[in-house]
Amino acid sequence: MAPDPLVRVTGLRKTFGTRRVLDGVALDVRAGEAVALLGPNGAGKTTLLKILATLVRPTRGAAAIGGQDCARRPEDVRRLIGLVAHGAHVYEDLTALENLRFWAALWGLRLPASDLAAALADVELERHAGERVRTFSEGMRRRLSLARFVFARPRVLLLDEPFAGLDQRARKWLEEYLQAFKAGGGAIVMATHSFGRELAIADRLAILVAGRIALDTPRAALTSDDVQRLYALHTENGS
Repeated sequence: MAPDPLVRVTGLRKTFGTRRVLDGVALDVRAGEAVALLGPNGAGKTTLLKILATLVRPTRGAAAIGGQDCARRPEDVRRLIGLVAHGAHVYEDLTALENLRFWAALWGLRLPASDLAAALADVELERHAGERVRTFSEGMRRRLSLARFVFARPRVLLLDEPFAGLDQRARKWLEEYLQAFKAGGGAIVMATHSFGRELAIADRLAILVAGRIALDTPRAALTSDDVQRLYALHTENGS
């Protein structure tokens, strides 16, 4: 018998007032699998990620991470996920090392300095450990925000435009990290408008249109032209 998916979404609906953002979404993501959520602005991609990240409660239906219900057991879910949203979300008045110490404390982790230093080395920021983040470039800030996953070891990554704003070094690191994360049995859900690196990592594509999944298909057999053709077909028909 196949193990249960790490991410399971069933009959998910979300409304804000009279506006229905998600309408009966169903999605499973298994260990070792990455799903790219494609869709136009307003399709519901970010709302779906926020529900999985326990930041928004669904109106109807259910979402679970590692068997834990996102609405009913948010604290348990948060221990299992890593979230990359828009922006670096770092603390400018702290040093790079102090940022990592702060994040580790939020997760209730007591880590030796060597683990934090290793995380900085993984994103090639070890020489900047004692520098205030306000002096960092945007690419360096984004790399620092990614370093937390090195020691947090989540089972599921929720990514919103993960490669946006990254410098070339950070893009290379993130691509290698995500491939290794999948190989280690992690699951990835990433929302994107891009047809670049995200699609190279994805095992499946899910096209979200007007709050519904219009297509959920394996990625391997599709060329870039196929993806763009399918995207245009479903988004034009759903608009």
